[in-house]
Amino acid sequence: MQALQNIQHFLKGVKMDNQTAALLTGVACAVGSVVVLVKKISSHRKAEEKIMRAKSRREESLQRAEQAVLRYKESHPTTDSFFILALSLSELTKQLKEGSLTPEDVFYSYMEKTLALNKKLNCCTEVLLESLDQLKTVGSNKDGLLYGVPVSIKENVAFKDHDCSCGVIINLDQPVEKDSVLVQVLKKQGAIPFVKTNLPQALLSYDCSNPIYGQTVNPHNPQKTSGGSSGGEGALIGGGGSLLGIGTDIGGSIRIPASFCGICGFKPTAGRLSLQGVRPIYRGQKTVSSSAGPMARDVDSLALCMQALLCDHMFSLDPTVPPLPFNMEIYRSSRPLRIGYLENDGYTQPSPSMARGVREVKALLEQAGHTFVPYCPLKMNEIVPELWLRGLLADGTTSLLQKLKGGPVDPCLKPQVFEYRLPKWLKKIISFLLKPVSPRTSARISALCGVGSVPELWKQHAAVEDYIHETIAHWRSCKIDVLLCPVIGPAFNFLYCGKTSVNTNYTFLYNLLNFPAGVVTVSTVTAEDEEEFEHYPNKFNKVFKEAVAGGEGLPVAVQCVALPWQDELCLHFMKEVEQLVKQSKK
Repeated sequence: MQALQNIQHFLKGVKMDNQTAALLTGVACAVGSVVVLVKKISSHRKAEEKIMRAKSRREESLQRAEQAVLRYKESHPTTDSFFILALSLSELTKQLKEGSLTPEDVFYSYMEKTLALNKKLNCCTEVLLESLDQLKTVGSNKDGLLYGVPVSIKENVAFKDHDCSCGVIINLDQPVEKDSVLVQVLKKQGAIPFVKTNLPQALLSYDCSNPIYGQTVNPHNPQKTSGGSSGGEGALIGGGGSLLGIGTDIGGSIRIPASFCGICGFKPTAGRLSLQGVRPIYRGQKTVSSSAGPMARDVDSLALCMQALLCDHMFSLDPTVPPLPFNMEIYRSSRPLRIGYLENDGYTQPSPSMARGVREVKALLEQAGHTFVPYCPLKMNEIVPELWLRGLLADGTTSLLQKLKGGPVDPCLKPQVFEYRLPKWLKKIISFLLKPVSPRTSARISALCGVGSVPELWKQHAAVEDYIHETIAHWRSCKIDVLLCPVIGPAFNFLYCGKTSVNTNYTFLYNLLNFPAGVVTVSTVTAEDEEEFEHYPNKFNKVFKEAVAGGEGLPVAVQCVALPWQDELCLHFMKEVEQLVKQSKK
């Protein structure tokens, strides 16, 4: 108490003229600036050190894997890797079961191919060296449906003692303590997870680049992106370095890279597969459902993977997953389907190749005896900004921006992050000013403000539920079994994914609705497609035209959709599309 009185007495005795006060204020400001600068430099240095450690781990794993491949090739010079790599998953599993192929021959053939591809495509974040040890004991799971099959997994799928960074620096140097449920089930079924694959910074992008591991490129054209967010999987499988992979999808993140890279991808009904140990960029968001799902060269591989995962072991490890085994009878059904179809959802105009893919597949399905009904999604102008985008970023992008702290923003994400970082009051002003001239841009900027309060969030959840029920009623009024529609494509030029979200509505709608959806590659972009694009009306999104320019020869895909929990029916429809397209090419 006496000390406080002494201080007060001293302060009363201090008389500062204006010049002294100004000088002290200036010194305080300067000291403050230096402190901020030092903190920034320190943060930057720590980020660089984290990145260097991650790159070092990757490089070491790649080198050790290369050495293991060389040793195996020297001791097994007669291994026919070309023959092994040409087999489909069903053919491969058959020969592994029969013993005409060994898991070692298969594993090292795929490891060698993956290492070679990674040098061209930059698709892998790390080789899982534990797979070398698992290979020695895999015989104990010989009865598994995926016995001896090397499987790639997206970087955010937990594998014990490895990071799940989601492409953000803040998550580095945090190895997980145990395998995700999906990895545990894959191992139980005899599969060998052998590599982790690249993804975009913070996941919420359909490009595939981050400041840690860099840009993944397209296996069909290295001047194009592989898509995202499961872009490392798309590139690796599309290039032949893996025949089965696990991706995740919250807006098209399995289906878009499948479309861009010319493979098949399946987004199951959310909740059908366990998400324990599958890391999102932030937790707690409930408006838009994420799914883990398989990516592969053909539909039978997707079905086999689903069959392997939907087993008692998964239902035991994660009791929150409904114990619904894979229904092979529905998948192998041959009954004619009543198919809804659309070339244009009324919200954005597809590229010529997107629309042509639907038209050509529709014609093949009609010739095979299936019935078609025109279909159009409901209220797209309302649900795109208000339900999907505002729901996904309900906190006004706060959680996402927190995850980006402590490191650089990747060039592919910069346009988005620039908007995210605008103050809420400025977003509202910009939205208000743009409303008369560009209503959609206005609605998008407004949606970035989030929902504002808990009561508003509950209203939004209710609106999503209502929309799902309205859509199911609309679907049933059309009396359709499944839906055929476009998927975004062809593959984009670099840095355009962050500049436009045009045509992503064709995929993210089915995350909002929680409908199972899959992608099948059916064609390639033609010179006529490119020519037709040149004559599209000026109102067509200029940035999108620039993004897909130079796409001749790239894969073209279509999307197949079913009602919730009818995953097997969706896969059956995908298989029918795949078979008819193959027959037409013969």
